[in-house]
Amino acid sequence: MTPTVALLGAGAFLATATVALPDGNPAGASSHREAPLIATSPQLDNTDLYAFVSPDRTDTVTLVANFVPFQEPNGGPNFHPFAADARYNLNVDADGDAKPDVTYRFTFKNQDKRGTSTFLYNNGPVTSLDDENLLFRQTYTVEEIRPGKGPRKLVENALAAPSNVGKASMPDYGALRDAALTELPGGGKVFAGQTEDPFFLDLRVFDLLYGGDLSEVGQDTVAGYNVNTIALQLPKNALALNGDADRNPVIGVWSTTERRGFDIVTADGKNRDWGKFVQVSRLGNPLVNEVVVPAALKDRFNALTPDQDAKVTELVDRVNNPEVPQLIEKIYGLKAPAAPRADLVEIFLTGIAKATDGPIQADLNSQLLNKDVDPKKFVPAEELRLNMSVPPAAKPSRLGVLGGDLAGFPNGRRLTDDVVDIELQALEGAAATGKLVPALAKGDMVDVNNKGFGNTFPYVGLPEYWPVNRALPKG
Repeated sequence: MTPTVALLGAGAFLATATVALPDGNPAGASSHREAPLIATSPQLDNTDLYAFVSPDRTDTVTLVANFVPFQEPNGGPNFHPFAADARYNLNVDADGDAKPDVTYRFTFKNQDKRGTSTFLYNNGPVTSLDDENLLFRQTYTVEEIRPGKGPRKLVENALAAPSNVGKASMPDYGALRDAALTELPGGGKVFAGQTEDPFFLDLRVFDLLYGGDLSEVGQDTVAGYNVNTIALQLPKNALALNGDADRNPVIGVWSTTERRGFDIVTADGKNRDWGKFVQVSRLGNPLVNEVVVPAALKDRFNALTPDQDAKVTELVDRVNNPEVPQLIEKIYGLKAPAAPRADLVEIFLTGIAKATDGPIQADLNSQLLNKDVDPKKFVPAEELRLNMSVPPAAKPSRLGVLGGDLAGFPNGRRLTDDVVDIELQALEGAAATGKLVPALAKGDMVDVNNKGFGNTFPYVGLPEYWPVNRALPKG
């Protein structure tokens, strides 16, 4: 089923929309330090989630989740491992009930040979993942978990790619990355390890929306930093309802982290539980917990499961009446769209489909488009929704659907999607009106990542090794 979307004939419009916000540009941020409690435990912090049809293997979908924000490349001697006492999950909802139909769970183990003899991460050049000079390494296991069935191990004790110490220590890091790619049964692939942070934006948004006078724009704040990545490439039928991607092409995706004994606020906003694995971080659509959810609700949002979202009045109210448009109106005089925002409910909570009776009259990425879904069991929930039947674009637009490119955000999310500018336009009403807001055309003036992406799985860039506070070496 290919979506029949008249969602913004934005290609021609975009070419002419070059006026800036009364004097310039606007707002956004990603899931880096988004909530008070998780900001104290970066190993568990989801930074970004991506879901897209693999451009070089169009019968598959690639899921990418990043963790451990703002890794300065020289942050040794321990560098940046995954937490060995946590569970990292990629969750997929195919039937729209806001519960996972399949979860892919990653768990990690440490192999630390340093003991009392050295402080070094490696004591010589590392030319392979099992090189004896690599004194600290991690292995991981991936389990596939489906309701009513026991966990199925897809891979056990696979080697994760290490942190990139530098050219002297790891003269060919690309070879280490290649060695860390693992085949899965049934035709999939998996990767875990350090990568360059693929997100791009100017984080000065938090200084009263770029300094109050738009003087603080155009700087890619996360350039030069790394993250930890888990990535899966899977056949579409492995993710689709009833294993049939032709009948049921739409999925909803979110990533979570769980840990025992963590000081957390649970889903009811009150209790703490120290005895079992508890969800402490969650991410679906970008920017939701950062700039939609208010401070007092942020820790609770990280503990919620999507099937609870629609029951939390404070959360739904913030989607219907978000803060960012009000701030823009207050600071720059651009009128905020009237609440309630049924268009944002479609984008963030239901997916876009005519059956939702929202203002965006198009069939794009709601699970209600799946032929085998029971509409009576459909539950609004914050998920990153992807219609797997939409093929990769020959010439992707950084503005995704708003740029006339149906393969981009909010239909899933590609590495190249400029989600700050897209969501800012959406918050100001562009998705509902079918027209981009000219005053926001320049966005944060960070339109591409500072480092290119790969053409094959896992697509994310190799991790940086040069200090953030020095100029990057030429070439």
